[in-house]
Parts: sequence; C-alpha cells; structure tokens
Amino acid sequence: MKVAIEGCCHGELDAIYSEIQSLEQRNGYKVDVLLICGDFQAIRNYRDLQCMAVPDKYRQLGEFWKYYTGEKVAPVLTLVIGGNHEASSYFWELYHGGWIAPKIYFLGHAGCVQVNGIRIAGASGIFKPQDFRRGHYERVPYNHGTMRSIYHIREYNVRRLSLLSSPTVFLSHDWPQGIEHHGDLRYLLRRKPHFRDDVKKGILGSPPLMDLLHTLKPDWWFAAHLHCRFEARVMHGPPAQAESIGQSGSSVTAAGENPDEIAIEDGGGEGAGEAAGSERPRSTPAPEVANAADQTQPAAPVNPDEIMLDDEVEQVASPPPPPPPQRATRFVALDKCLPRRQFLEIVDIPEPAEHQSSVAGEQTAPVLSFDPEWLAVTRAFHSYMPTGPSQMMYPEESAAREAVEKELAWVKEHVKTTKVEECQAFVVTAPPPNPATDSGNPEQGQQPPHHPNPQTQAFCSMLEIENKIDPR
Repeated sequence: MKVAIEGCCHGELDAIYSEIQSLEQRNGYKVDVLLICGDFQAIRNYRDLQCMAVPDKYRQLGEFWKYYTGEKVAPVLTLVIGGNHEASSYFWELYHGGWIAPKIYFLGHAGCVQVNGIRIAGASGIFKPQDFRRGHYERVPYNHGTMRSIYHIREYNVRRLSLLSSPTVFLSHDWPQGIEHHGDLRYLLRRKPHFRDDVKKGILGSPPLMDLLHTLKPDWWFAAHLHCRFEARVMHGPPAQAESIGQSGSSVTAAGENPDEIAIEDGGGEGAGEAAGSERPRSTPAPEVANAADQTQPAAPVNPDEIMLDDEVEQVASPPPPPPPQRATRFVALDKCLPRRQFLEIVDIPEPAEHQSSVAGEQTAPVLSFDPEWLAVTRAFHSYMPTGPSQMMYPEESAAREAVEKELAWVKEHVKTTKVEECQAFVVTAPPPNPATDSGNPEQGQQPPHHPNPQTQAFCSMLEIENKIDPR
C-alpha cells in the first residue's frame, strides 16, 4: 500500500494534496492513504480560531473549512493526529476519534485503526511534565493556561496505548526522547544547532513516547513538531546485539555508549522513501552482528545414504540454529508544509494477505476499520478516564492486560462490524464561516460553545460505555 506521510500541516491542505498528485503523475502510482503528524488546524469557523494557541498573526481561517463544508473533498483517505497548534474545541468533541470532514479522520487523543488490515496507532499532543499525570479537566471557554494544557499528552492515554500489541505504524507529534542518538546526530545539529543544549541535557523529545516505542516496537514511527527531516532506526534485541542506524545506514550508536555524547561519526544524511522536492536512495540494511558460530570450522557433510547405528547418532554434530531476526523501528520525522522543505514522504507498506487493495489488477478504495484490540482497551480502561484535575489510580499492568483480554472477547461477540463508516458518519456540528461578513462580527472573537458530536455518541453506544465527552 502506498502511504504518504506529512509532517506539520498548519492548515495547508491544498498544497499537500497538490504535492501528492504531482508525485503520482511523475511516478505513475496512486497513493492509498495520507497520514498527517499533527498541527492540522481543523478550523471550522472564526470562533474556532479563538481556541488555537498561536500568536495573533497566525490566527488565519485557512483552508480546512472548505473540506468541512464539502466545498472541497480530500482526494485521498487522510488520517490525522493532533499537535500543539490546534482548534482544540473540535478535537475534544471527537476525543475517541471521528470524521472531521469527508474522507479526513481524526484518530482521537489516542487511538488505533486499520487501513486494509495495516494497524495504525497514534498519540495526539506534546509532552509537558506538569500535566502528564493530570486529568482531562479543560472545557470551553479556555483560559490562557487550559488552551495549552488541553493538548498536553496524558498518562491515561500512554497507558492505554502501551497495552496494544505491535502496530505497523505509529504517529506522534513529539519526537520520542533520545531518538536523536539512533540517527545521524551530527547532521541534525548542523541543521538545528539550537537543539544542542537540549541534547546535552537529554531533554529533547518526549520520555513517555520513547517508552512506548520500546514497548510497542512498531515497524514505522512518524513524527513532526521540530520542523526538520530526520531519520533513525531503533533495533530491538538483546543488549549485546542492539545497534542503531544513522541516515547513511552506518552503525552510529552501540549498546553501552554514552547516549548524551554528541561526538558521533558523520553520516551521509541520506534517507529512505521519496521526500517532496528531493530524490533519496534507500538506506542500506543494518550489518549483521557476527555470531560466535561463524568462527568455527564447518561441519563435515553428512552422507544421506549412510546407515547410522543408534550409538553413533549422538556423535554427529548438528549445525547451530540461526540467530533470531532482530526487530527494528524505522523513525522518520518530517518538516512543515513550506516550499523547498522536506514535508512529505511516500513509503510502501505491505498489506496483510487477506486485505489486498486490488482485485484483478484494479485498485479499490482502502477500507478504514476500528482495531478490535483498541476497542477492547477502550472498554477496559474507560472507567479510569479522568475528567477532573486529578487522575485515578491505575491497575497493575498484569491486571490491565487480563482486563483487555476479557473485553476483547466481548468485542468479538458484540461488535458486529468494525468498518468505521458503518458506525460513524460525518456531521456538520458547528456553523461554517461566511468570510464576507464574519470577520468583522464581534461575536467571532468569542470562543465557541461545546458542540456535542453524534459520532462520539455512536462510538460510545457501540462499546456500551458512558459518553464522558458529552455528559447529560
């Protein structure tokens, strides 16, 4: 499946879709799905602008409202997560995920879905330690503090995501903390020298996201936020074998080295996939770690026609078993959508055999489905969802996983279909703008009221859980 990944959107949907169409025409393929790693800015009207934490000069209506009203339609299925510059009122209304416009789906504050069987999980927002262990207490109208804290990632969502089995793709806005040491750090600091102090202090990125990366071990991890393209590879395996691959494909960080050290061998700065505005060769695979068995003499060949006596069988040496393959997470961060920036990339991700997207050579529309395991996690952890300032006491991991297994059996029995379109349908909940008259209306300087979204109620009804987003 052809997957396009965008870094920070900043409302530039027209430019992003135009770049995708240009790549399709130039290379003769069709993109199946677009993933956007935050700062999407789903602004429905001028009042939504008052819920976005940006300087006044950046409070612009943008282009999303045309997709929201149907004046324009996304040319490709688009999945998005939230960043730190969002119309937070709209994303709260779809906390569990939902269609924010036709063919544009928000994964929620945390979520996991499937596209043709490929599991795609994501976490919205950025990490701030003072809010990580707080509840979801923010409500419109936001003040200066809550307008920002609402997009700070919570422990509740990290714990829920940690209960998933490995997804193929994970999306975040923040970088996982320490990911810079698994790539070409010298290249990164040449491009972004102001990162140097944070790297030295070990505070660049999000600590809980790095924990998630090591727990979930996805094949791909895509991020944005820091406005540059950066590639890394995290190897998952025994400490003696784990190593990291820089942008040139060479080993740059071995187990046991100081992760805060900046003096790292320079790499070539090349990456995988197709980046907008540049042609990039694929990185070379990681060199295999030498096995001790490789240093021994090869065993003598065994004659298949020889008759072996019982007491001779044990004397014939059998070849050593091959070492287990190492798993790796390929990390790619992308820039924001601006001319001559590396903001878009195309990668090929194989579909499971039972979810082929083409029939008799003809490409069919990708199918968006709920992930049954995530539905089970949602049911198992819903009673712990904090809607006040304080979080609740969470169960031990073993108990939480047992609860997920129990709820997965419930999901398989009671959820008759996992196709998203058969549960949730896009609905216009807030009035669209009238650019000719609204910009001068004093009321447009006010924050919007809360708009209950039928998609949230439909999701909660499907899982038979309380709708805590739209309390009666």
